[in-house]
Amino acid sequence: MPLIGDIGERQLIDDFRSFIRPEGRVGPGDDAAVVEKGIVATTDIVTFDRHFPAGMTYEQFGWYAAAVNFSDLAAMGARPIGFLAALALPPDLEAQAAYDIMSGIDQCAEFCGTGIVGGDTKPGPGAVAGTALGCMDDRKPMLRSGAVPGDFVAVTGPVGGPAAALEALDLGIEAEDAKTCLYTPVPRVAEGMALAGCGAVSSCMDLSDGLGTALNAICSMSGVGMEIEMEFVPREDYVEEIAEEAEVPLRKLLFDCGGEYELLFTADRGKIGKIYESGTEFSIIGLVNGSGKAELMENGERSVISNGRY
Repeated sequence: MPLIGDIGERQLIDDFRSFIRPEGRVGPGDDAAVVEKGIVATTDIVTFDRHFPAGMTYEQFGWYAAAVNFSDLAAMGARPIGFLAALALPPDLEAQAAYDIMSGIDQCAEFCGTGIVGGDTKPGPGAVAGTALGCMDDRKPMLRSGAVPGDFVAVTGPVGGPAAALEALDLGIEAEDAKTCLYTPVPRVAEGMALAGCGAVSSCMDLSDGLGTALNAICSMSGVGMEIEMEFVPREDYVEEIAEEAEVPLRKLLFDCGGEYELLFTADRGKIGKIYESGTEFSIIGLVNGSGKAELMENGERSVISNGRY
């Protein structure tokens, strides 16, 4: 039998979906599940060994544990209504660290307009399993499967900051703005609700696993392709500066690394006015086509965009 490490996370999830019994209006395969009466639920785990980069505080780790879940609600357009936190912490960890983690979770929940409604604590290796609950109200959930050829492709804000921060940490250079993006990502809850409410979005996904992965996921779920213009992808100046100093391709920082919490969405070009009316800031980065793959146009050359790694 193959090992989990050989299969990989995404294949493992696909295998699960082949035999589990789905439930709800929107089941496994999107950023969150929509169950009865428009209630939305999502869960995610963060661990000390994978999601605790150098320089991060325990309070920031707690914020991050909540943010990854609230970002999934944002991608669906849901209004957060509660958060459950299950902590599995080493017995020899100082109690203050646990207090700081819970404080960070609480601060993120407050930022997203809700609070902690329950949870659990157990001895463990150092992990937080969060569950965020939301409500669609009268909005239609945004899925990954609605993009059609002719739609434009857009993101709600600049990308590449977390990847730049990781490079900066490796090099030992100052990059406080980039590190802020990495340590305390901002879930785009308000933007998600506004986009879902305007009725113009055909598909949506958050960028927690990276822009490249999100582009490919929407292409796969919608049965479409995309053409992305490198020069249109928004990024802060420090991302290009760190890419140059680290001697890594800018493309790697923009497409290949997770930890992003902007929203990627597609919409009918004829309804762009509704997006503007929603008050959401966004940048158009390309168009949906029928090619069946995500491709990047850079310096007059076309290449396939691969899934990223975090």
